[in-house]
Amino acid sequence: MEKLKAISLFCGCGGADLGLTGGFTYLGKWYPSTGINVIHSSDIDAKAVKTYNSNFKHEAHTADVHDLVFKRYSADIVMGGFPCQSFSTVNPTKRPEDKKNQLFWQLARVVEQVYPKVFIGENVKGFYTLKNGFYFHLAKEEFERIGYRVYHRLVNASDFGVPQKRERLIIIGVRKSVKNNFSFPDPSHGNGKYSKAVLKQVIDSLEPENPKYYFSKRAVEGVKKAKPNMKRALAQNLDDQCLTITSHLAKVSLNSRDPVLLVDREKELYRRFTPREAARIQSFPDNFMFDGSEGDAYRQIGNAVPPVMMWHQARALVRQIFK
Repeated sequence: MEKLKAISLFCGCGGADLGLTGGFTYLGKWYPSTGINVIHSSDIDAKAVKTYNSNFKHEAHTADVHDLVFKRYSADIVMGGFPCQSFSTVNPTKRPEDKKNQLFWQLARVVEQVYPKVFIGENVKGFYTLKNGFYFHLAKEEFERIGYRVYHRLVNASDFGVPQKRERLIIIGVRKSVKNNFSFPDPSHGNGKYSKAVLKQVIDSLEPENPKYYFSKRAVEGVKKAKPNMKRALAQNLDDQCLTITSHLAKVSLNSRDPVLLVDREKELYRRFTPREAARIQSFPDNFMFDGSEGDAYRQIGNAVPPVMMWHQARALVRQIFK
C-alpha cells in the first residue's frame, strides 16, 4: 500500500504527529511506522514549531490556522488537536462561548476543503462535558453536515502503556462515502493484558542531579498550614500512574493539584519533575529533543498528545479504514 498522506493542524511540538507516523521506541518497545506521511504540519507557536523541526525530517511551519488555505491539497487524513484552554476544567478565565476560542470550526473548515477519508480531533474531557456536551455536539453536527460519520471516545492514556492518568476526547470522522466503519482499539494494557506502565519506569532516581528542582522550605511550610480538606502536595506513588501533567509544569506549586515527587518524608523534601521525566511521562522517547528554555519545554510537553496513545488510534484507523 502506498504511504498515506496527512495534514496536521495545531501540531505543537509533535507528540500527536510522532504517534500518527510511528517509528520510535518507548520503554523498550518498538512502535513501527503506521504507513502515514505528514505532508503539512503547522502551529501558531514558533517555539513549539522549532522543537518539531528538530525531531522530524519533514518541516513544520509557523502559521495561524485562520490564514491557511488547502484547496489544492490532497490528503487521506486531517488531524487537529485544537487548543483546549477554553474548555479546560482548571482554567478560571475560560470563555468557551467566544467563537474565536472554538477552533473546531477551523478544523472543520480545513476538513471541508481537503475532504479526506478520515479526520482526527483531540481535546480535553471538558470539551465533551462542558454545558452538558453543548460544544461537542455543536462540533459533531458541523462535521456531519460536511459529510462525515463521527465516532468519539474518552481515551485514558494509561490504558495504552503511558504511565499517566490522562483522559482525552478522541474524535474520529470517516467520510460517509467510505464503507468501512471505525471501532476504537481496546486497551493494550490492564485488564489481564500487559501491566499498566507506572511512574517508577520513567524516574531514574528520586534525588535529582540538580537541586533546583526541590521545593523550598517556605513552600513546604505553606502546605502544612493549608486546610486539611484541600488537596495539596500531591506526591505521586511510584508504583502507580502519574496524575495528569499540564502546560504549567514550570510553575508547579505544592499549593495546587499538580503532581509532585516526595524525595524524603522525614526531611520533608519535595520536588518537581525534570523536563526529561515529564517527557517520559507523556511517552516521548528519550531521543526527542526540546528547544528553548526549560519553561518552553515544560509548556510544550504539557500541551502535547502522548505519542504512544495516538499511535494505537492511528494503527486502528489504518487497519480498519485503509486496508
